[in-house]
Amino acid sequence: MVFAVVLVALFILRIVVATIVFLFILPDGDRCPICDEVTLRVQSRGWNTLMPWFRTSWCMRCDWEGLHRHGSVTPTTPVIRSPEPVSRRH
Repeated sequence: MVFAVVLVALFILRIVVATIVFLFILPDGDRCPICDEVTLRVQSRGWNTLMPWFRTSWCMRCDWEGLHRHGSVTPTTPVIRSPEPVSRRH
């Protein structure tokens, strides 16, 4: 009986340790871990329901899909409108 309890405790401990390691391996922020490009947040009903503390992301550049921890987001650069073209009449 003691052997079974120890075996179950080790099994549960292994799951807890693997989950903690997995949490620290996941990148935080919104950069792709492969090409360092800004990723887009995508809606995934399954992942977002099961693990709301992660965000699902997709990289347009290298087609990577995965999970990120919520963290800093890369600021977007403001779109600068060019002035109206000047017509030259001579």
